[in-house]
Amino acid sequence: TVMSKRKLRRLVEDGHVNGWDDPRMPTLRGMRRRGYTAEAILDFIERVGVAKNYSVSDVSLLEACVREDLNRHSLRRMVVLKPLKVIIDNYPQGQVEEMNAVNNPEDESAGTRKVPFSKVLYIEQDDFRETPPPKYYRLFPGNEVRLRYAYFIKCTHVVKDEKGDVVEVHCTYDPSTRGGDSPDGRKVKSTIHWLSAAHAKEAEIRMYDRLFTKEDPEEGEEGFLNCLNPDSLQVLNGYVEPGLSSPEPGSRYQFERLGYFCVDPDSKPGKPVFNLTVNLKDTWSKIEKKAQ
Repeated sequence: TVMSKRKLRRLVEDGHVNGWDDPRMPTLRGMRRRGYTAEAILDFIERVGVAKNYSVSDVSLLEACVREDLNRHSLRRMVVLKPLKVIIDNYPQGQVEEMNAVNNPEDESAGTRKVPFSKVLYIEQDDFRETPPPKYYRLFPGNEVRLRYAYFIKCTHVVKDEKGDVVEVHCTYDPSTRGGDSPDGRKVKSTIHWLSAAHAKEAEIRMYDRLFTKEDPEEGEEGFLNCLNPDSLQVLNGYVEPGLSSPEPGSRYQFERLGYFCVDPDSKPGKPVFNLTVNLKDTWSKIEKKAQ
């Protein structure tokens, strides 16, 4: 990123970002709005030290500090960013169960919560493939997976729209696997998260990425504005657990299997907005390697 106030001002004035507190900005206001904790920033400073000369520090190290801190303190929640409908054909119509879910495995004192489970669910689109690639162990026709905190389900068939896209996945469930374990000892290779479609609440999810495509935008002759990442912000309309319909702005959560998120000040009661703080894993280095 860039730290020059003159260049940061130009990003703001030219409309490349939404103000000095834009979560992509390397300002304290921006970092706070993105969900970075003071403890994580101080940890990063201690690790890199202070240099007298110009130097470039890897942003991945800062993100690692943030991950470590949030992992210890953030409550876990299940959220679906890109929903795909799942219908459990042999589940009783109208029945609703409450599943016990762990709030934070790193902190026993955080306790558990109840998550509603019903016949119609939402899962992530990425957790289903009609024709799975090699080593894909999530849901596909004929395969069985574990629904986190709930049951084993097996895909039987799909329903497609006029374009040929899958819009419904039909499954059966095994009632004896409540809680995620099978009495007969059979194993499944994948566990996916979910939400009850009847109870899930809509939410705006802002997926932030790095503002620049280069580690050091000031390197070279092309100019830092030519290194702006066109995909640094993606806004999704997803679903969250019922308890997240009106969260406190500034609250931080781990969305299971997705990343750490912070409640944005733009949130309103019943219309929450979440900012991606950092992914669970560092995917940037993998993307760069593929591009080389």
